[in-house]
Amino acid sequence: MYYRLFLLHSKLLKALSNPKRLEIIQLIREQELTVREIQEMLDLPQGNLSQHLQVLRAAGVVKTRRVGKQIYYSIAHKNFIKASDLFREVLIERHRDEISDIAFKKMADLVPLTSDPVCGMRVSPKTSAFALKNKGHEFYFCGSGCFEKFKKNPARYNEFSFKGVLSK
Repeated sequence: MYYRLFLLHSKLLKALSNPKRLEIIQLIREQELTVREIQEMLDLPQGNLSQHLQVLRAAGVVKTRRVGKQIYYSIAHKNFIKASDLFREVLIERHRDEISDIAFKKMADLVPLTSDPVCGMRVSPKTSAFALKNKGHEFYFCGSGCFEKFKKNPARYNEFSFKGVLSK
């Protein structure tokens, strides 16, 4: 009986063992997103993203909802977010010297949410996938696609960006 549970656990961890899949989970931790929205936020080819979503769906990590031609993805169970956050806390503790000081702040200090300057998604320092200092301000990004777009041309986003940005 326990062996069966270990097998199931192993399959779940294999599905989660890719950085892009973990990034997808962070993107949809509090909201539904369409494939197109996820693709834009991660800047992944559609075929590649579809493979990652299929692995997560097969493992029961994400669920879908269809509205017309649009397919919306969301987290299948709230405990996947709790588990992800617990793993992140362990990694932050273990790699304290490699990670920005922002990761060590208490959640109460991180409550002021801000918006990803590229897509407008609400993020906090604890839940953001990427952070960047620019002209004395910390910017937080939902995914690698938005982060890369901002780095290429930060001036393009500055008008929107400074609303709700945390100053350093």
